[in-house]
Formats: sequence, structure tokens, C-alpha cells
Amino acid sequence: MNHYHASRLIAAEYKSSTLPVLLETDGGTFFVKLVGTAQGAPLLIAEIIVANIAEALGLRVPERVLVHFDEKLTVEDKRDELGDLLRASYGWNLGFTLLKGARNFRDDDHAQISDTLAATILWLDGFTMNPDRTARNPNIMVQNGAYWLIDHGSALPFQYQWSGVKEDSPPKAASFLANHLFRDRLQHLSAVDESLASVLMRETLEGAIQDVPDDFLRRTLPKAATVDEIQRRRNAYSAYLWKRLKAPRTFALGYDLLSESSLK
Repeated sequence: MNHYHASRLIAAEYKSSTLPVLLETDGGTFFVKLVGTAQGAPLLIAEIIVANIAEALGLRVPERVLVHFDEKLTVEDKRDELGDLLRASYGWNLGFTLLKGARNFRDDDHAQISDTLAATILWLDGFTMNPDRTARNPNIMVQNGAYWLIDHGSALPFQYQWSGVKEDSPPKAASFLANHLFRDRLQHLSAVDESLASVLMRETLEGAIQDVPDDFLRRTLPKAATVDEIQRRRNAYSAYLWKRLKAPRTFALGYDLLSESSLK
């Protein structure tokens, strides 16, 4: 990922629970999610890993960049909520390129999505346990007839409870497809399953995780984490996803409507 330094905060999106911001940097203007939110670094880690997997599957996601800022950032918005969050986020944060001219996914777009594309998105969200692509909140942007997937911070829920991960956890974990935007296409999952799984080689998953900055992983570990401890955490992500990829993949059978309780 490219690295940039921010000079000015243009705006903050107060309607979002994570309060993302628009930052002007030496590489242009980016939509930035902050590492100091209540969800913290795991949200940004999920964004990076899932976006990389999505791209490997041929899906479109906005380009990711790393954006650095500190107390020298020019901020005209003096609201305490924003100030506190910015101070908690000094250092590296996750930026996304802007999709100029894009609009939100609408109900009438649903019929325009091919069965193959819908099933591929279902497969991605089932594999990464993403609960956040529903009719109410599609998290898809449309730009010149192309569909872009956004907001994957709620995926990979296992990373919040490493102590509860057991050998049989990956294949058993719920896929969260019961309320999915494309749940009416579940019957097409089996048609794309083998081809999509074959794309995600062990090296592909490791590469998706390698993009996560040490700084983000360090924030999820005890203070003064060593280089070896950070690498072990990378390996843990890789091992979990690799095991989840092994057949039979229950999330791809078309009837996996498991509830969150099956994660326990």
C-alpha cells in the first residue's frame, strides 16, 4: 500500500458510528477510517484482509492507502468528539480512494446483478463472516455501471476472541448469510464454490494478511509486542482462514443460515 501524510481535515462523517474523515494529504484526498475508534485496529485489519481477498476473487473494492497524521494536522472542526478521536488516532490510519460520481446501491440495482456476481459476493461474505451487507445496508457503490464493495470492518469476528478459537472453530463459524442482500441467490453458491476456493491459495491468503501494517497488529497485542509476536498473530489469521477454506465449506452449500450463536 502507498503511504501518505495528511495536512488538513476537510470533513468528518458524523452519521457513521466510526466517524470516518476526509483528509487532504501529499498524495491527494482520501476517505479515512481512524484507528482510535471504539472498534480499534481490528476494524482496519478486517478492511484490509477482506478487500485483498475480494480483489483476488475478481471483485471491485476501493484502493487502500495508509495515511499518517499527528497534532500538526489542521482541523477547523473543534467538536470535542472529533478532537478526542483524532488524538487517539495519531499515527497510521487506513485511507480509501474516493469513488467519484458513485452512488449508493438501490433496490432497482438488485435485478441488474448477475447470478454469478451475486453468488461471488455471497461467497466472499460467507467466507469472511461479514454480517454487514443487507437490504437495509448494502455496502455497495455503483459507478458507471460497475459495482464496488465497501465497509468490511465487521468481518472476521474471530479476531475479537482469539482465546475462544479452537481447532474446529473455522469450519463451524457462522457465515451470516441469513439476512444477506443476495440471499435470494443462495442456490447459485455451489456453482461458484470450487472455482472461487481454488483462487485462494495459501500464498494468496498470506499476501492478503501481509498488507496489514505492524502498527495495526501491535495495537491488538499486549504492549511492547515483539516482532515474533506480531508474526505469530499474522500466522493465526492465515491459519484460521486456510482452515475455513477447506472442504466441505458449509457457508457455500446454499443453506447455511446459521445464527451468530454458532460462533460460540
